[in-house]
Amino acid sequence: MKKLPIVFALLVSFMLILSACGKDENANEENKEDNKTAENAEDQDLLAKIKDEGKLLIGTEGTYAPFTFHDESGKLTGFDVEIATEVAKRLGVEPEFKETQWDAIFAGLDAKRFDMIANQVGIRPDRQEKYDFSEPYIKSAAVLITHKDNNAVKTFEDIKGLNSAQSLTSNYGDMAKKFGANLVGVEGFTQAVELLASKRVDVTINDRISFLDYTKQRPDAPIKIVDTSEDASVSGLMFRKDNDTLVAEVNKALTEMIDDGTYTKISEKWFGEDVLK
Repeated sequence: MKKLPIVFALLVSFMLILSACGKDENANEENKEDNKTAENAEDQDLLAKIKDEGKLLIGTEGTYAPFTFHDESGKLTGFDVEIATEVAKRLGVEPEFKETQWDAIFAGLDAKRFDMIANQVGIRPDRQEKYDFSEPYIKSAAVLITHKDNNAVKTFEDIKGLNSAQSLTSNYGDMAKKFGANLVGVEGFTQAVELLASKRVDVTINDRISFLDYTKQRPDAPIKIVDTSEDASVSGLMFRKDNDTLVAEVNKALTEMIDDGTYTKISEKWFGEDVLK
């Protein structure tokens, strides 16, 4: 019978250990929830944080002319840079640009290296699942470009059997192939236009923004747009999810810029026309 008190003591000790483990597990779960709540609170208060610190951190490439690049003096400039700078100004803070490669720019936003991306990021459903966007501030469509002397080609349907200068792996190359053109491979828009200007190809399909940028720099280029696709792609400033107050404030700034003519002024400087129309 003397063994009973010993057995009882062991049982009590075992129960105390289990109770302690349970408390530790509960404490760990509570800590995780507290950390998650703190992270969410930080994101929810991002606009307030930006205004308190007096700066908006902006992710951009810095190598993607005419949207974000360095001019001959080494200064970061471009359409997106000016748009983002004006947005920051209307938020009452200073813009601070964080340059990174395109392949790392989304990861940089995830890691909170910056608050917003300004880099002609297309608004697509797959991206909208993970990120929030401002209202569109760039709109562009595929355009059919010919030599100025070419009056035979008027629509996309007219390019069947013609030679079209295209990047072979691009959506525009696929589009030219769909309309029955013979593809002539090029490395980019400039090379395509050079072939077109010398009449070594008949047409090229490309982005309207690229055409506007090229002709802004080279107004004497012997090329013209003869048809425009009905489907236009749009780009927006991009944010982490759950930063509704910041997105709303940026949208307000963009609306004000459009209404007071500031947006048109910046757009005409870089492209010769309003690229949101």
